[in-house]
Amino acid sequence: MNQTKNIFISHIHEDDPGLGKLKNLLSNNRMTPRDYSVTSDNPNNAHNEEYIKREILAPRIRLSSALVVYVSSDTHFSPWVDWEIEYAAKEGKTIVGVYERGASGCKLPEALESYGDALVGWTGDDIVDAIKGNLREWRTENGGQRSQRPIVRHDCGRR
Repeated sequence: MNQTKNIFISHIHEDDPGLGKLKNLLSNNRMTPRDYSVTSDNPNNAHNEEYIKREILAPRIRLSSALVVYVSSDTHFSPWVDWEIEYAAKEGKTIVGVYERGASGCKLPEALESYGDALVGWTGDDIVDAIKGNLREWRTENGGQRSQRPIVRHDCGRR
């Protein structure tokens, strides 16, 4: 039986096609994602940056139990992805980086490096465990163990 989870997938719009694949992977691994992301299927037609952050993105992130960062070769260029990660961290959300299927050598967004709880490859069980907070490891694109990060996160100030 699938467990339903509210998630927000932080990504760049060029990666919209991969989000469906990610949601299918989750569904095939006993998790039904209720995705609150802004995509081409669920567009944001506003133009004011502060309005978009305050009235569109922030409420959707607050409704989510986890923020999943879809990591592709260009994700690290997006200031929107960094803002979403930073906001999710302030809200005490679980933050999980997921490498795009077949990704190699992707640079991570700075905010993910600072606030991420886990980073995993394209493995359904690992992604589901990380979203649930049961996996707190940083792995390579192929699922191998990554070298230790120099920072340590503490849950002291999180809700």
